[in-house]
Amino acid sequence: MSAVIVKQSNLDTELLEKFGVFVWPIWRKEVSTFPWAYDSEEACYLLEGDVTVIPREGEPIRLEAGDLVTFPAGMNLYLADSPGGT
Repeated sequence: MSAVIVKQSNLDTELLEKFGVFVWPIWRKEVSTFPWAYDSEEACYLLEGDVTVIPREGEPIRLEAGDLVTFPAGMNLYLADSPGGT
């Protein structure tokens, strides 16, 4: 069984504050497609734009601004974003 990516959308501000989202570091990346691996579980919150996550096993997942996503430890994938976002 492959690991599961958990996507949550339309979360309210109170829940995002509980997760500590507003004090997380901000990672910026130019438009690109690249491989990525997670050694440990990691969560991210998309502030703007969109990205397609393509796991080595499983179906691609589209993430957009406002999504909170958790990647499991050991996940290998490709990240592919769209020029100009959505």
